[in-house]
Amino acid sequence: MAGGNKIHFVKLHGMGNDWIVASSRGLPRGLPDFARAVLERHTGVGADGLIPVFPARNRRHDARIRFFNADGSEAEMSGNGIRCAGAFLKWRGAKKRVLKIETMAGVRSLETVDERKGQWTFQVGMGPPILDPGAIPFRGSGTEAPVRGFLLPTTRGPLPVTVTSLGNPHCTVFVEDLHAQDWAVLGREIETSESFPNRTNVEFVKVVSKDEIEVRFWERGVGHTMSSGTGSCAAVVASILNGVTGREVRVRTEAGDMFVAWPENGEVQLTGPVILIAEGVYFYSPGQRAGGSH
Repeated sequence: MAGGNKIHFVKLHGMGNDWIVASSRGLPRGLPDFARAVLERHTGVGADGLIPVFPARNRRHDARIRFFNADGSEAEMSGNGIRCAGAFLKWRGAKKRVLKIETMAGVRSLETVDERKGQWTFQVGMGPPILDPGAIPFRGSGTEAPVRGFLLPTTRGPLPVTVTSLGNPHCTVFVEDLHAQDWAVLGREIETSESFPNRTNVEFVKVVSKDEIEVRFWERGVGHTMSSGTGSCAAVVASILNGVTGREVRVRTEAGDMFVAWPENGEVQLTGPVILIAEGVYFYSPGQRAGGSH
């Protein structure tokens, strides 16, 4: 592309949730526009999200990152995304077993559980779940923490939901059968419900046993994803709050299994893999359109 900026990137996926990760040096200033362009699956590289990696503000930390969705909106936190960022740092030569990464949701620690060529497994300290409606934020009449069994108005009638935050808002719906309804349509509706001023991620959860659940994900600003790190954590937190599981749970996603633990009065721990897909150069011209025909 004549006159285009050369953007060096790495593409990784955490349980099918794929991310473009790049050093902030050389990235354009208009990150939302750049995200929409590079994440477009037909005219860009294609991925669920973009992670620019900046120098940490605190010298004791290893990096600062931001998360951009495919629609250009910015997310506070991503459990799969932060593992991809950790893998990026390892790929660039980081030797520490425990990495500390700054996010909009706070500093998160990643412990390396396993490391092979192009593959890593991390345990992420996700922090304690946020249960206060005002801090999530969630606007529901008469709600108190924790928000569980709230009857959320939908076009299909009132739907009992559990609302939490893992640094980003989540709405969890328990179902008997994941195939009995078009959950993607319902997820799209719930994402933009007026009860969620910042929109929300949505999880549909089928309880398999006291230590296992199966989940489908609708992510804010992205849509259907094969897995979600914060979504898996929110699903487990909701399951514990509703008394349907114990505190250590296997989460079955469309891309495989992750493991979530929430010790009493502790922070949520997420364990899952990351796989390197590709590295390359993206040619970007500011103002280029992301997809579509004209």
